[in-house]
Amino acid sequence: MNLAGIAFDVALGLAVAAAVAAVASPVALRALVSGAGTALSGLAAMIAGVAALAGQSFALGASGVLPLFGIRLAIDPLGGLFVTLLGAVTAVVAVYGLGRADGVTVPALVPLLSAAMLLVAAADGVGTFLLGWQLMIVTALPLVHRPRTAAGLEFAVLSQAGFVAITVGLLVLGGDSFPAVRAARSPLAAVVFLVALLGFAVTIGVAARAAAAAPGRVSALFSVGMAGLGGYGLVRVGLDLLGGGAGWWWAVVLVLGAGAAVAGMARAARATDLQRLLGSAAAANLGVVLVGVGAAGVFAAGGRPVLAGLALAAGLLHVVNHAATLTLLSLGAASVEQATGTRELAALGGLRAGMPLTTVGFGLGALGASALPGGAAFVSVWLLLQSLVHGVPSAGPGSAVLLSVAVAAVALTAGLAIATFVRAFGVGFLGRDRRTTTESPHFPLAAMGLAAVAGVVLALAPTLVLPAVGTVTRTLTGTESTGGATTVELSTVAGSLSPLLTVAALLVGAGVVIGGLRLLAVRPRRTVPVWSGGLPAGTAGTPFAVPLPEISTRVPRLPAVGGAWERVARALGTGSANRYLGVGLSAVTGLLIVLAVVR
Repeated sequence: MNLAGIAFDVALGLAVAAAVAAVASPVALRALVSGAGTALSGLAAMIAGVAALAGQSFALGASGVLPLFGIRLAIDPLGGLFVTLLGAVTAVVAVYGLGRADGVTVPALVPLLSAAMLLVAAADGVGTFLLGWQLMIVTALPLVHRPRTAAGLEFAVLSQAGFVAITVGLLVLGGDSFPAVRAARSPLAAVVFLVALLGFAVTIGVAARAAAAAPGRVSALFSVGMAGLGGYGLVRVGLDLLGGGAGWWWAVVLVLGAGAAVAGMARAARATDLQRLLGSAAAANLGVVLVGVGAAGVFAAGGRPVLAGLALAAGLLHVVNHAATLTLLSLGAASVEQATGTRELAALGGLRAGMPLTTVGFGLGALGASALPGGAAFVSVWLLLQSLVHGVPSAGPGSAVLLSVAVAAVALTAGLAIATFVRAFGVGFLGRDRRTTTESPHFPLAAMGLAAVAGVVLALAPTLVLPAVGTVTRTLTGTESTGGATTVELSTVAGSLSPLLTVAALLVGAGVVIGGLRLLAVRPRRTVPVWSGGLPAGTAGTPFAVPLPEISTRVPRLPAVGGAWERVARALGTGSANRYLGVGLSAVTGLLIVLAVVR
């Protein structure tokens, strides 16, 4: 057995040992022993995934273990990418929890949940995939359930409904081993795809919602791990097991992803609970991933493999970026709740004074999730938009409209993300001091530091991970995008980007502007409150913590010109942020459609 197989076996063994240690160890040593075992399990999984991405094959079969099915494990490049991400998130979450007295439940279930997710990513048969998926649901449920709340019941019902849909879809394929399924090419492929799509989409949604109900430091395993596996399952079934299929399959995925992206980020923009905000943002990010996957399927079915590879690479890179930024933000939110006892934005403020390192970490996470230059999500969103825009000229009228809608949705989602995370960071960390706080302990800071380093590397040097992503796209679409040391190059698509040089140019430009303003300033400098929101001293609350719909109702309406325009303005000026976003999206989409049709 090679390194990939040995490391994967070690990861599963350490996960089980960590769960046992959480139950059997003395109370004083429970968190340390179990957390260390879980962190080492995650590290071993990372080694296994990287080895698989480097070309090492790993396969393991054991018949008779399950009724009707055996255990079949294998890690190909797609599985290796997700095994690496799951291992990294598990390790960071475990480091954060070292030394925390969480009782028995959390330390015992976290390694088991991680092991179940690893089984899903490494499954090479229908039975093993379904076993890992059900174990993932069972071990996740106690982490979500809370007395006198509907979160646990909602998770139990919806996750099982998604599991039933996935089970029906995979069993219709016939056979157990994935190689046999690939060779069979079921005549019911369209039905299988739609049923499986329903199950995976439900999983993404319920996992993102469950992230708000889970313990703070564990929420990343839901918003990144479980939700991410929903996207993995769709790629595995649609592009791998079913061989791509018809273009309309992926048109459905693209539309579903675009809607989820806009709706998720709109909910995040309105959220007042910090962890609920991050859960909605996670759903939006997975929606962007589905846009990339859907576009890849549409391009592949239309005979444009280069654009298909580019769109899929953008989607998978966004999964990687999502894992780094959402993990960092989730751990930062957990530290804030631990220090203040609340997650409500309106009750937070001025945390930078007592929690400077947490402030830096959350700020880096907010930048990374905002799709701005210098953030991790910027490169993946840029690549996705490149694939969509370059796909319009060679597309038919229907595809041109579809791609135009996708461009508008991704652009609107990115804009909402900026507003959302500026509000979250500004209110919580840069606002007026409302409480005395102290910095997080060493282990949480170390965990946030690891996630922050990963986010910075992905933002400045994404080409370090693009070869791994290219390996996955090559196996699924036959093409891959290449990059130099600091530049992402699109060989057959006009476009290039150097994230490192872009950030350097922005820093130089900002320095020149600030220095010039200081040199040319005539009036003396004044000291004013930071992020005061224009409120007088002593006023409670801040307008930046108010949800967007409430802000919009306080904006005075502009005087109407003419009776007809007055009626239109009054009909639109309802104070509903959803309506305003819908009007804006419709206007942008309509313009793009017109340009695409009359090009």
